[in-house]
Amino acid sequence: MVKAGATGRCLCGAVRFTVASEPMWTALCHCDSCRRSGSAAVVPWMGFAPDNVAWTGARTFFKSSDIAQRGFCGTCGSQMSFESTRWPGEVHLCATTLEDPSAYEPQLHCHTAEHLHWLKIDDGLPRFERSAEP
Repeated sequence: MVKAGATGRCLCGAVRFTVASEPMWTALCHCDSCRRSGSAAVVPWMGFAPDNVAWTGARTFFKSSDIAQRGFCGTCGSQMSFESTRWPGEVHLCATTLEDPSAYEPQLHCHTAEHLHWLKIDDGLPRFERSAEP
């Protein structure tokens, strides 16, 4: 489980974060937008109050929809965060950027209506066709 004090970084190390709490939630996202921005079949996210994330280095932001922006390292391109008006007061961190990603434990799958048919994950976790309700 991700604990308070956990740290993460981009590929080159120019952008780093430290969390001051455990995540409010964790999820594996199958939506097209997350897959494309993360260049992955599924993207592991964890949600925090913005005040519980301390950043070093400067993230660059891309407005990925009318309601959302994604933060990434402007040097190496690693996706670091997701913020949306749908979830005000939250910043979502990409769990694969953790220094110890093995500490991450997903709680559910979201946007499974968009999952890739060739990806088979049989982990027994709850599945939501769209977002799990906040």
